[in-house]
Amino acid sequence: MKRQSSVRIMLLTIMLVLCSGVIAFASEAEGHHNLGELLPIWSVLPFVGMLLSIAIFPLVKPEWWEHNMMKVVIFWSLVFLIPFGIAFGANALIFNILEIVLLDYLPFIVLLFGLFVVAGGIILRGTLIGTPKVNIILLLIGTILASWVGTTGASMLLIRPVIRANQWRQKKAHIIVFFIFLVSNIGGCLTPVGDPPLFLGFLRGVPFFWTMKLFPIMLLNVIILLVVLFFLDNYYYKKELAAGRSPQDVIGDKPKQPLKVEGAHNLIFMAMIVGAVILNGMLPNFEAFADQVTGEVYGLHIFEGVVVGYNSIIQMVIILLAAFLSMRTTKKIIRTDNCFTWFCIQEVATLFIGIFITMIPALALLKAHGSALGLSSPLQFFWVTGALSSFLDNAPTYLVFLTTAGSLGFAEGIATTVGMIAPTMLLAISAGAVFMGANTYIGNAPNFMVRSIAEENKIPMPSFFGYMLWSVCFLVPLFVIDTVIFFLR
Repeated sequence: MKRQSSVRIMLLTIMLVLCSGVIAFASEAEGHHNLGELLPIWSVLPFVGMLLSIAIFPLVKPEWWEHNMMKVVIFWSLVFLIPFGIAFGANALIFNILEIVLLDYLPFIVLLFGLFVVAGGIILRGTLIGTPKVNIILLLIGTILASWVGTTGASMLLIRPVIRANQWRQKKAHIIVFFIFLVSNIGGCLTPVGDPPLFLGFLRGVPFFWTMKLFPIMLLNVIILLVVLFFLDNYYYKKELAAGRSPQDVIGDKPKQPLKVEGAHNLIFMAMIVGAVILNGMLPNFEAFADQVTGEVYGLHIFEGVVVGYNSIIQMVIILLAAFLSMRTTKKIIRTDNCFTWFCIQEVATLFIGIFITMIPALALLKAHGSALGLSSPLQFFWVTGALSSFLDNAPTYLVFLTTAGSLGFAEGIATTVGMIAPTMLLAISAGAVFMGANTYIGNAPNFMVRSIAEENKIPMPSFFGYMLWSVCFLVPLFVIDTVIFFLR
């Protein structure tokens, strides 16, 4: 009881300190309208607390965390929202909550939900044995698909076949880690459909196929990572065989079965979802959906300044329809054999609502002060965009630095709605936002989903910091190579 009382007092103290500090900044900055200019740097503490909770609680109190995840999310959200509401008033509080939840979080989670449901209705039947060669082929297929169905779509399609192929192995977490590196992140760099930040660039004037210029960087990274994975996986594979484990432990005396896909009609629903995302970006080009002079999107006015665009509503309706049709038309045995449960999407939905709410100050500060960072070279844009994309939503991070690069006054380059941008700068920003989303579990949404599905299937995945150790060992040196070859100009 004493310990609980002490914790409550400490948390109340944190909230009061934040409250008084934010109020002080708000009163000093009266008359300003940019939230990032009003908030102190330590207003990001609830966001840091949220990240540390995700990193530490599953390690030290896993069962408690599983049952109290929502309470932690609510707590850190209130630690930010209560002081903010007191300092800036109810209108500002409601506006920021509705803006982040309705305009950012809701489309985000609906997209993940749709892809999760549809991909869960597709199963690869037959005998697939997880050897180093087979694992390389599966990850390569997923990496190629990622740019065309999105990193989330490719991840949800391929993760279950990869897990099933390696069911006989004891050591397999390394395969899932490299799956996240390649399929959930790096593979999505070639088209705007592949990753949300590139789609934002497309909406702001970057030509659809311009991102194909990232192919040489992607090719280098994919080759290096697949070679490293092959040697690493081969090492563990030989240890499995030496320990007396073999694929026969799972297959038994059954004859090998040819590979075949069941539930393939779900690919139609996958195409519906990808088409809905593209349609969302194209509809504002028509007068019925947006003012062609001001660029203001027409939609439902939820609150002063918060408008849910009709284009976004249409996207979400199509995605939910695709998910509904998938559930109604797919045999239950397919989802059962896929070990399909709702826990993964529930966990992601719960944690990311807390992440989205608590990162409001971080994004506001970045938007207000991003141009003051003094970035002037591709190297700087690559690493700063990437470092921040590792912990923040990489889409708004990309947009901040795209705008920053557009303000540098280039006479030639890529003409966008935020200004002329030198090709090397745009290349660096795009690569940083997409590639370095692989640095942490929260850098890109499919990272967390893949981890959750793996753990559901009894694969002991690295902790939050354990995964970062993998990225430091394998990704950071790779990004240094990228810098030397492509961005050291």
